[in-house]
Amino acid sequence: MSEIAFYHLTRSRLEEALPRLLEKVLAAGRRAVVRGTDDERIEQLARSLWTYRRDSFLPHGTRQDGYPERQPIWLTTAVENPNGADVLVLVDGAAHEGLAGFARVLDLFDGNDPEQLEAARRRWREARRAGHSVTYWRQDERGRWQRGA
Repeated sequence: MSEIAFYHLTRSRLEEALPRLLEKVLAAGRRAVVRGTDDERIEQLARSLWTYRRDSFLPHGTRQDGYPERQPIWLTTAVENPNGADVLVLVDGAAHEGLAGFARVLDLFDGNDPEQLEAARRRWREARRAGHSVTYWRQDERGRWQRGA
């Protein structure tokens, strides 16, 4: 079973929070797959990983770039793990399928969107019923992650 951490975005947009979390993944010596639900949105996120800070970028690729085995971060809409990642990052309501092989799953959702919030609650309940270890993280007033109950 995977450990699934739910990240409730309240202060940052996904484009701001995702790079910071991916920096931590890479700093820990891990690889990640970022799975979304829309190819155009995946390309938008890929572009943001090049430009989120002036002095830095996160090495990554998409199907358009090819060579997934060389990419420490792979962005996709498919249920796949072509770069041998052990961290799966789910965005924009991507389904909890194909979790085998991932030690950790990060489910990021916009807490300011009632539909995304309710969908995340459903995914939480389903993950617990399936026997996954689940944790909840919420942004404080300064945008830092605080573990919730």
